[in-house]
Amino acid sequence: MPQNANDSSSPSPSKLPGGQAFDLAGLASYAEGSIVSRTLADSKAGTVTVFAFDAGQALSEHSAPFDAIVQVLEGAVDLSIGDKNVRAKAGQLVVMPANVPHAVRPGGRFKMLLTMLRA
Repeated sequence: MPQNANDSSSPSPSKLPGGQAFDLAGLASYAEGSIVSRTLADSKAGTVTVFAFDAGQALSEHSAPFDAIVQVLEGAVDLSIGDKNVRAKAGQLVVMPANVPHAVRPGGRFKMLLTMLRA
């Protein structure tokens, strides 16, 4: 039975309408000198967020209490994860384990889908 969009008895964690195909890279646009993010889903289980990094933008070393999966949508990125350095390009994914310091350093404009898994 289809669910009424106004029925709050079982809210959807997705911020996108169901039953449609989306161009992931097109869900976040580049902005000069900025990092743009758009949360696609948010629930107790985790979050799904698309990011667009303009050239010269990066995320400094930090850690998170959850596993994170980076899926590269456009461009390439150097990730430092603990004592490892990983280069990933469009079409590849990298798992960043919980509680391990990591940093995100793109080599130019870059888009990624970040899935945080709260387990």
